[in-house]
Amino acid sequence: MGKVLVTGGVRSGKSAYAEALLADAATVMYLTPGYPADPASDPEWAARVHDHRRRRPAHWRTVETIDLAGALAATDSPVLIDCIGTWLTRSIDAWDAWEQPFDNWRHRFDDALQALLDSWQQHPYTVVAVTNEVGWGLVSPYPSGRLFADLLGRTNQRLAAASDDVVLMVAGRPLHL
Repeated sequence: MGKVLVTGGVRSGKSAYAEALLADAATVMYLTPGYPADPASDPEWAARVHDHRRRRPAHWRTVETIDLAGALAATDSPVLIDCIGTWLTRSIDAWDAWEQPFDNWRHRFDDALQALLDSWQQHPYTVVAVTNEVGWGLVSPYPSGRLFADLLGRTNQRLAAASDDVVLMVAGRPLHL
């Protein structure tokens, strides 16, 4: 299967489709860069995380990390990354960069993306990544929203170019690009 990027809008079926691609694998490393679920502070996020966990086979190993490149390099099995948009958000948070001029931290973004791409391409097993498609809605009135859309769009383009297959999910239907 190689490298597969699954993109689409919110609730388009991306994660379920990506999980189904690896359903027959004996071992899968599930990499999630999302924030830990805390039902007390964010019950809606906790419910989403619970739904994802409930769907996954019990033998899949879950690792919560924003170091996707390092985790990919250290894994000797197929991998599912869910999701690249969350990784980007968490990375910008970790760099404390939302309010900083992009030129001040461009090198961090470029380095992190290149490290992810290198690990993506060098991983000897199937890797499936879920991402969000951006740019089909209104342009954000906030600089941080425009920056996020720009950077995720660039990230998606680079990952797509390094992938064997790119799947756009629309209303639960996969469209191979």
